[in-house]
Parts: sequence; structure tokens; C-alpha cells
Amino acid sequence: MIKRLRIKFVCINMVIVTAMLCVIFGLVLHFTSASMERDSVEMMQSVAMSTHKPGVPGKHVPGFPLPHFILQLTPGGEWAVSNSGNYDLTDPALLTELIELSSTQKSGVLKEYGLRFMRVTTPTTQRIVFADMSQEISMMNNLLQNCLLIGAVSFIVFLIISILLARWAVKPVESAWEQQRQFVADASHELKTPLTVILSNAQMLSGNGEDPELREKLTSNILTVSQQMKDLVMKLLNSAQVDQGIGTMEFSIFNLSDTVSNAMLPFDSIFYEQEKELDSDIQDNILIRGSQSHLVQVIDILLDNAQKYGNEHGHTWVSLKRQGTKYCLLTVANEGAPLSARERKDIFKRFYRADTARERTGSYGLGLSIAEGIVKAHKENIWVESNSGINTFAIQLPVTTEG
Repeated sequence: MIKRLRIKFVCINMVIVTAMLCVIFGLVLHFTSASMERDSVEMMQSVAMSTHKPGVPGKHVPGFPLPHFILQLTPGGEWAVSNSGNYDLTDPALLTELIELSSTQKSGVLKEYGLRFMRVTTPTTQRIVFADMSQEISMMNNLLQNCLLIGAVSFIVFLIISILLARWAVKPVESAWEQQRQFVADASHELKTPLTVILSNAQMLSGNGEDPELREKLTSNILTVSQQMKDLVMKLLNSAQVDQGIGTMEFSIFNLSDTVSNAMLPFDSIFYEQEKELDSDIQDNILIRGSQSHLVQVIDILLDNAQKYGNEHGHTWVSLKRQGTKYCLLTVANEGAPLSARERKDIFKRFYRADTARERTGSYGLGLSIAEGIVKAHKENIWVESNSGINTFAIQLPVTTEG
């Protein structure tokens, strides 16, 4: 699919480039030919009317005289040659043929002789001016060859550029496609285990339904695993909704300081039961514009990760402070196993769990991915730092002074 998309991208680019080159070179050839023809016609008119005058060196001379000759009708009814230049016009048959070919119209081109002609009638006589076209034809042929050469080189250059651009342009699509494939594989893996447990317990329940104690145990297993699977499906749906972005969120101005403080209250008892410490340093009256419910969800995710993956009897700190006049910084830091550079890069991916020994703690590796999606929907960033045994998740948000 990605390969076909690249090929399609290159083909579309090259069709556009080829069309543009054809149009550009076509216009160049057309206007050049028209200009040369116009100069030739002006010269012939000037010569026919005997008004052509020498020009001044360094200045353009309209109708610059090309090699030409004139046939003029004498009072006796015969055609006489003048201004023949380097032409050999001693052959009467040639002159007769030229006169006959040019007699049907006022002006035109004699391709077989490489001449352009113009018939001019005055009150006293009639003239036919013939101008040489060999220089004009030669220039047009040279120009056509140059256009073809430039066009071929340009086509090759644009082809190479299009191939490179196709790789760059399709890279996000390729990344998204790979993430989708990985997401489907991971989701299938996560759903496979609880479904297997449910199916096996249901089969045992069907075959041993008369034992009350076993029946109660199997039923309890099915309910427990079903609830876990429900939680996973809800998180998957939540993740999909977050991917829709800012359009699904209602933004308003609210007090982030109060929101963070209130979001911490449910976790006080959880940390206390696990003999862990939860401290906060929250600056008052920090107002922001955003989706309050979604940012509460981000705080819940970060605190939940802190209590799950922090050290035993460890310490967690929540901080919210202003950064200058435009931003504030929300951080959740906890004592825990240091995260490597690779882990810090991958930790926001779906289904990623740095601590593989705790995969069955009820975490599916979706929380931080959801948190990142919510923060990005606010057009901000979330990142993680790990120093001296303390892992810190940080979010920078713009503040507002509107009430």
C-alpha cells in the first residue's frame, strides 16, 4: 500500500511537472516565433514602401533588414529584380514560379524555398518583397533543441526530487499505518487473554455446574475478567475519542489550581493505604482555557501511574507553578526505577509498558497515550524526565487573565 502510494505521488507530480514544462516551453517557442515573424513583416513593409532607414549603433532597430530581394512590376508589364544581394536570380523560370506562387495571396510563406513574401501595391507600381527565413528557421530549431534538452534534464531532476519528496511526504502515512497495525496486534493480544479465560471458565462451569463451590469460583473469575475486559474496551474507546482531537472537547476558562487540588483528593487515601507519600506545591489562582474534564483525566492518569509504578514507600510530588507571564508548568514526579532514553521516547505509545513485571496490575499501557492525545488537542506538549531516581512528567499550558 505504501509503495503504491509513493508511486502514485511521483506519477501525479511528474504529470503536473511535464504539463507545466510543456506549457512554458510552448509559450516560449510561440512568442519567440511570433516576435521574429513580426520583425520580418515590419522589415518587409519598410522595404516595400522604401522607408527603411539605418539605425544608430547600440539601439534596437525595428525591422532589422534580413537577406531579401524585391520583384517590381515595370511600366512595360515585366518584373524586374532589385536588391538581390547574394541571391542568384538569373533563372527566368525560378522568377516565374515565385511570382505564380505568391500571386494567390497578399502575404505568406514559401516553405520549399525558405522565403516569406509580401505583395504591396502602390499608385504607381506593384512590388513583391521576399525575405529569407533560413536564419529564423535555424534559430527556432536551435531553440526547440535547447527546450527539449532543458526539458529532459528538468524532467530527470524533478523525478529525483519527486522520489525524495514522496518518501518524505508518505513517511507520516507509513508511520500511522504501522502504528495502526501495531495497535490492532496489541489490542488483539490484550483481548485474547481475557477472552480465553472467560471461555475456559464458562466451559468448566458448563461441565461442572453441580458443584456450588466450584461454580461460585468460576463465576467470580468470569465476572472479574469481564470487568477487566470492559475497562480495556472503555480505554480503547476513550483513546479513539481523544484521537478525534479538539473538536470533541468543550473549552472554557477555569481555575487550574483548584482543579489539580480537587483531582488529588481521591488519591490521598490510595497513597496512604500503600504507605506512600503524596505532596503538592500548587500556586493559587492559575487560570487557563481548556477542557477541564479532560485535563482532570490527565492528572488522574499521571497520579495513577505514580502510585502503581513508584517505589515501595516512595514519594510523589505534584507541582503547579507559573512560568513567566504566559505559561504555567504542571509536573507529577515520583521516586521509581529510572527510565532510559528509549523508554522515555516510547512511553507515550499505546500498549507500551516499561515495567514488564507489572503488566497484570490493571494497566494496559493506554493511559499515557490518552494523556498525550488530550494535551496535544490543547496544542501543547507533555514530556518525561528521569534524574537521580525521580521520574517527572511535565505539561506546559498557556495561562489566561480572563475571568
